[in-house]
Amino acid sequence: MLPINLLVELGIVAVVLMGTRFAAFGRRLAITTLVLLALAAFSPLGNLLIYPLESRFPPWDASRGAPDGIIVLGGSVDTDLSAAHRTPVVAHAADRLFAPAELARRYPNARIVFTGGTSNLLSTEAREADYSAPILENLGIAKDRLILERDSRNTWENAIFTKQLVSPKRGERWLLVTSAFHMPRSMGIFRKAGFDVEAYPVDWRMGGRDDLFSFTNMGADGLRRTEVAVREWIGLTAYRLMGRTSELLPGPGRD
Repeated sequence: MLPINLLVELGIVAVVLMGTRFAAFGRRLAITTLVLLALAAFSPLGNLLIYPLESRFPPWDASRGAPDGIIVLGGSVDTDLSAAHRTPVVAHAADRLFAPAELARRYPNARIVFTGGTSNLLSTEAREADYSAPILENLGIAKDRLILERDSRNTWENAIFTKQLVSPKRGERWLLVTSAFHMPRSMGIFRKAGFDVEAYPVDWRMGGRDDLFSFTNMGADGLRRTEVAVREWIGLTAYRLMGRTSELLPGPGRD
């Protein structure tokens, strides 16, 4: 159901239909597919979908004092490429790695947890935590400060396994570092798992409200934003239906 996949599938169906007695319908479907592709690529659609996600949680307020721990969600390193080349390959969302390095310098007593195994459906020995740890160390985080959770396959397991690993105590303050568009679902999941965390959003994909109705002349950028937003809205809906969050769009009320 992701936009690029869906549009390709519709295009193939349209071409097939144009060689049958349903040719007229096939032509209409082809035109519809092209219009949808143009909307996803060049219109403000991606911005309109991603803005409610990215603006849901404000930047973290440092005046509240030093945190006891910092949790970093995986999603930056491509484990397959890293395994193939035997070196960490950062595919996207590099801010998820830069931000904890800065926080670690600012708060030398905070524990640093990186949580990320593999999201591959097929079994693999490659674990994102194993490839992300050297990057964090090169960015200045001492090896003995890093706690690695390497078995999780999704955000729900990130929350469950990390809570088991660190056993947070009452009154402790933990930051959760992840992409701004992913923060609502992540916060809802951690709350449902009984792990109270404070949002530290990074990796924004748009500037803000001023960009809400902006068109783009780079179709790949528009498609990417639309793809990311639709994927996240599907995730929010699925996790709400599975009971892994208490709200469709968790907000900062309990933060």
